Amino acid sequence: MADIQASDARFVRNGGDQRKAAEPCTIVIFGASGDLTARKLIPAFYHLAKDKQLPPAYRIIGFARRDKTDDSWRQELREALDEFSRTKPVDETLWRGFAANLFYCKGDLNDTAAYAKLEQRLSSFNSPPLRKNLLFYLATPPSQFGGVIEQLHSAKLLHKESNGHGWQRLVVEKPFGHDLASAHALNAELTRYAHEQQVCRIDHYLGKETVQNILMFRFSNSIFERLWNRETVDHVQITVSEKLGVGERGGYYEEAGALRDMVQNHMLQVLALVAMEPPVSLEAEAVRDEKVKLLKSIRELTPADVARQIVRGQYFAGSINGQPVPGYRQEPKVRPDSNVETYVALKFFIDNWRWSGVPFYLRTGKYLPMSASEVRIQFRPTPHVLFAAQCGRNLDTNAIALRLQPNEGIYLRFNGKVPGMSLGVRPVRMHFSYDAEFGAYTPEAYERLLLEAIVGDATLFIRRDEVETAWQIVDSIRKGWDGKPLTNREFYAAGTWGPVAADDLLAQGGHAWHEPVPVK
Repeated sequence: MADIQASDARFVRNGGDQRKAAEPCTIVIFGASGDLTARKLIPAFYHLAKDKQLPPAYRIIGFARRDKTDDSWRQELREALDEFSRTKPVDETLWRGFAANLFYCKGDLNDTAAYAKLEQRLSSFNSPPLRKNLLFYLATPPSQFGGVIEQLHSAKLLHKESNGHGWQRLVVEKPFGHDLASAHALNAELTRYAHEQQVCRIDHYLGKETVQNILMFRFSNSIFERLWNRETVDHVQITVSEKLGVGERGGYYEEAGALRDMVQNHMLQVLALVAMEPPVSLEAEAVRDEKVKLLKSIRELTPADVARQIVRGQYFAGSINGQPVPGYRQEPKVRPDSNVETYVALKFFIDNWRWSGVPFYLRTGKYLPMSASEVRIQFRPTPHVLFAAQCGRNLDTNAIALRLQPNEGIYLRFNGKVPGMSLGVRPVRMHFSYDAEFGAYTPEAYERLLLEAIVGDATLFIRRDEVETAWQIVDSIRKGWDGKPLTNREFYAAGTWGPVAADDLLAQGGHAWHEPVPVK
């Protein structure tokens, strides 16, 4: 294996060499005292510095209400890095150089004077790019986005037109609304004082190496792209399963549910990458155009379609790893008669030339037997002659599985003869493992996304029309659910693969769910 890897190394082609150089800039984190900053953002910036990916000059300013100094904030972040860094121990020399670029600005998000203080801190930097090239990370609830953006505009820190003002960009976390109307209103707030091109809607799922590899796998390998259509594909399954329950997030989940929490963003993003047409280039807008076209091609769902094609579920008490766990209705902050879904299975049809008639099955849920994300391309069965006629159901159909997490990899499933005198057949797998091929190093999703925000590459960020199209799909499903309680066939025991109704959904088309298989 080592010899093969060494010989293949000379064929490496670095398509990323065309990335724009990162210009000197200042990153301002609003809500800097929150969990996200300590767990994800600062460790990501630290590792970008370690890999020499940050600009030659940069500053990071934390903006929050708590009373802290530059030094006390740095000390807090240093302690957090010991816990959350993906490389340990922390490099003390590197940390000292990195920490010298960290500053704290105390202020309330609604206080105009606090933004004036922020402007003064920026003005104290002796480099014009550090004063004018600004990345604003809004690690705040979406309800506060509009107020922060208006204050930045009033303080002359955010400009729609450059005109010598350098560049400014906004990074916002999901959820991007809770339905189409709220998403539309939120997008209007975001673009009131900034262009759409200045807004980076961040979904950490798109920063995962394996999710990015979907396009590479499809469009750089002609043998697979030629199979990627209705002529050879029988159906597609996308599974995002979670072994954990709702836990302490019961209050949030009562408002969101699995449909809003997972389908509207992560799962539709993966579906778009799996099924989209080849973009005309790798430029950000070309890629995002094709994703939106794909989402707009999903067949519109009427309430009758929802009843036939969408299954919701909710877990009741069961066991995980032999340990008893409560049902959803017994979780903290959950109503005892709640009909909120902790599981969703969906059947979509894509009305375009490539995928006409091919069903796409998506499922996600809490308290399932394992945590995994996998895309399975199931090919059409072999004609019922020769081996298919002789072996019957023992002859499996071919499949390609893209394992997004954990045990990241890709495997091809085909049939092989069992050694011996008889004509025995058995499905076998040919697999590629990221860990075995490239080593254990995989950058955190936030590292890639933050770097792309700094250099201004929007490919991995979600465009306004993409957000609103996804909400349109989700809203049609929720409309079909209105006023309908869960049925007995929609409940499932924690630790199982979901409700009976989800199996019925696939059985209608003669299909069955395939459990994710670890790639070792």
